[in-house]
Amino acid sequence: MEAQQTTIYEKIGGAATVGRLADRFYELMDSVAQFKELRAMHPESLAGSRDKLYKFLSGWFGGPDLFVQEFGHPMLRARHMPFAIGTLERDQWVACMVLAMEDVGIDADVRKVLLNNFFNTADFMRNKEG
Repeated sequence: MEAQQTTIYEKIGGAATVGRLADRFYELMDSVAQFKELRAMHPESLAGSRDKLYKFLSGWFGGPDLFVQEFGHPMLRARHMPFAIGTLERDQWVACMVLAMEDVGIDADVRKVLLNNFFNTADFMRNKEG
């Protein structure tokens, strides 16, 4: 009998932690000057963006696939094409997520795995030079 693998979603505490992570990510983006270019790419109200990130991360971490249920396949690159994303925006997004993960208390070993995944995904979103 095969041992069942624990998902990231379960390891970090499920829906409550994913919700806190999405909340903290957008709180930081909205309040830290280092992320001003990233913030400028978002609408005045971050509620919709926060909701989509929560739903996406839920499924990406191995929990309920809320984003797919509501919006269909994530098609991340296509959905981000309208925004000019270069290394500055990628790095701001990743740095903001690193701080958010630390602030909500995600275990260091899990953060290391997630950082690699987040960086690779954010790097894939780049669609402009620089």
